[in-house]
Amino acid sequence: MDYAPISVALKFGFLVVLYLFLLWIARSALKDLRRTASPAPDATGFHQAPGFAPSPGAADAWLVAERGGGLNAGERFDLIGGLSIGRSSEADVRIDDRYASGVHARIFSRDGHTYVEDMNSTNGTLLNDATLSGEAELIDGDVVRIGDTEFRYEAT
Repeated sequence: MDYAPISVALKFGFLVVLYLFLLWIARSALKDLRRTASPAPDATGFHQAPGFAPSPGAADAWLVAERGGGLNAGERFDLIGGLSIGRSSEADVRIDDRYASGVHARIFSRDGHTYVEDMNSTNGTLLNDATLSGEAELIDGDVVRIGDTEFRYEAT
């Protein structure tokens, strides 16, 4: 019995599967890059945009690292002017977390209230163990989790 045609068919089948796998990896990488691209400067908290100016109540608000992300537990981040959180060097709070996107989330104040917003991250942001869609107001003691990194919001 001649196995040459079967051998050739298996080789071509293997190559097809290999190319499909590489195509899937490239598509996934491009999708992730699109999601973690830096948003427009007027929408990130990097720069002050109209309607997002720091409010008097925001002067006494802090984000406190609880665990993970290569941060020290108890490390405090002032929320005056807002801040962004992510793996990118462009983020105000850079975290070392494999589940974090480049610019994963941002925290900002508006009309005397402080909000957290997921920036269309790949793995999402949790607020008090609930998936955050868009933005939500923060209340003293709220817990924001990005992957294995956890922060507590403090307002005085």
